[in-house]
Amino acid sequence: MSVRVARAAWTCGWRAGGRRSTSNFPLPPPGAVDVAELLRDAAAAEEGPRVAAAARRLPGQCSVLLFPGQGSQVVGMGRGLLHYPRVRELYAAARRVLGYDLLELSLHGPQEDLDRTVHCQPAIFVASLAAVEKLHHLQPAVIENCVAAAGFSVGEFAALVFAGAMEFCEGLYAVKIRAEAMQEASEAVPSGMLSVLGQPQSKFTVACREAREHCKTLGIENPVCEVANYLFPDCRVISGHLEALHYLRKNSYKYHFRRTKMVPVSGAFHTRLMEPALEPLAHVLKDIDLKKPLVSVHSNVTGNKYMHPKHIRQLLVQQVVSPVKWEQTMHAIYERRKGTDFPRTFEVGPGRQLGTILKSCNLQAWKSYSHVAVLEADQDEDQNL
Repeated sequence: MSVRVARAAWTCGWRAGGRRSTSNFPLPPPGAVDVAELLRDAAAAEEGPRVAAAARRLPGQCSVLLFPGQGSQVVGMGRGLLHYPRVRELYAAARRVLGYDLLELSLHGPQEDLDRTVHCQPAIFVASLAAVEKLHHLQPAVIENCVAAAGFSVGEFAALVFAGAMEFCEGLYAVKIRAEAMQEASEAVPSGMLSVLGQPQSKFTVACREAREHCKTLGIENPVCEVANYLFPDCRVISGHLEALHYLRKNSYKYHFRRTKMVPVSGAFHTRLMEPALEPLAHVLKDIDLKKPLVSVHSNVTGNKYMHPKHIRQLLVQQVVSPVKWEQTMHAIYERRKGTDFPRTFEVGPGRQLGTILKSCNLQAWKSYSHVAVLEADQDEDQNL
């Protein structure tokens, strides 16, 4: 598929009434980003002769998009995107779905409001898809040649919208309900998340068990302390009651932890403390017409790519109380025979955390990594793109 056709397909965007289910979600703005038509055209082209397809897409010409999750938010995100086509329309659509001015909050904060789960999840979702607009404007071929996408936690929703599995406003509404439910669950129990950089001899399982035992001595019933994110070798994020996390920080030397740091989130995400959020999310996903992704999207729960829309509905709910297997996802996406080129990787959204993790998971793959800036325009970075 030519770049001209790719650009035309992208520019067509969503049309009112087009490919929509019978749900009552607000319609997206005319001309808003919709990668589905572009990817559908590319998929149709791939049905041609295998030799021709292989000639069009050598491994080094393919691309992978990574969508960040909660914790990457920062006041000012989106400022570097506003002069790209249709980004303001995305934020206008978000205002209708959310009922408040997300762009104003993203640009001006304050940071403590943006950090609240109920705000930062939608903010990261929209900023990431706005970054896709920028990437398409600067390099349409990257979108055309995309073969896989993955998103960290809430970023998985953005990855699925990018891949055409759900539409922008439906995805944003699901994120809104998810964020509200997780915020409410977080406020019910003092809890949080602790990033732990360990080493080969680190004892994560023992540490979590003994932290739970410590909580019991304080009178906490059924305490929670467990690995919530697998980031890269010897690096984990542990979620649980705050008392358990404070115990781990105080006794980090005992478990051979090199460094610990609290994650700027409001609760113990990806543990059973989030169980109250399951039903509201399941209810809203039931009303969304999910489709098979047009490029491979990998599940946080399994690390494997989705094979059927019903799996998306099941695993997005399960993800809320399950550990994010990001390290396993990176291995699944980038595993290849020795000597085979790696795809170009683009992190679309605030922060470079996923690039840093990729560097620790697969150094060779990281050498083809780029970040799509969402803060002030970065001329050098845009030239690199």
